[in-house]
Amino acid sequence: MMQAISLLNFSKPSPLFVGPFQRRHCPSIAGAAAPISHLHRNRCQSYRISVPPLSCSGTVQHQEMASDDGQDSRISRISSAIRAIPDFPKPGILFQDITTLLLDTKAFRDTIDLFVERYKDKNISVVAGIEARGFIFGPPIALAIGAKFVPMRKPHKLPGEVISEEYALEYGTDVMEMHVGAVEAGERALVVDDLIATGGTLCAAIRLLERVGVQVVECACVIELPELQGRQQLGDKPLFVLVSAN
Repeated sequence: MMQAISLLNFSKPSPLFVGPFQRRHCPSIAGAAAPISHLHRNRCQSYRISVPPLSCSGTVQHQEMASDDGQDSRISRISSAIRAIPDFPKPGILFQDITTLLLDTKAFRDTIDLFVERYKDKNISVVAGIEARGFIFGPPIALAIGAKFVPMRKPHKLPGEVISEEYALEYGTDVMEMHVGAVEAGERALVVDDLIATGGTLCAAIRLLERVGVQVVECACVIELPELQGRQQLGDKPLFVLVSAN
């Protein structure tokens, strides 16, 4: 059963949508999979909306917002378009599949619209997208709000000089890279990914940007897996998600 709680501040759809997998394992890094022991559901997985207020500093308080009738058709459409695949990519993992969301043009448009409505007046000059699904949602948001898109990539994927940030996995480490000169000190950035699980990749992206003097305004994800406590790892960094998998 899909439960949708609407956004009070997003009651009117935005016209600003600009139209037309790297596989990640949870809980090692912030990816689109979670142990089934945490989230044992199928295509009828339940989602809720959990939206904190936009803030540039300070601890984010969890807050749920609803319209008078308790419904937002956009959120309902988004949540119903996300598919959960048991035992993928290996037994014991419940994979959150956003490819079905991308097949639904209305749900995809709604997703971008909700992000654009939130950030269009926040003076954001950089949208940093995390490889690989951040590359899907980041560019249309960047175009719509008049910001540049900066890819945050795995090692040896970017052709020019790069700055790197190592981060911990469950077993070992990984590295995130960004082109030198892609951002400038004093710019305001939004970090985008499809999902937050443990929060490891988001934290690496934040550290990478802050090392060169960029202010990270907020992190934005379509889905949150709250059982994996990614918000706690982000600390006082603001996080905005559209749906929370319960």
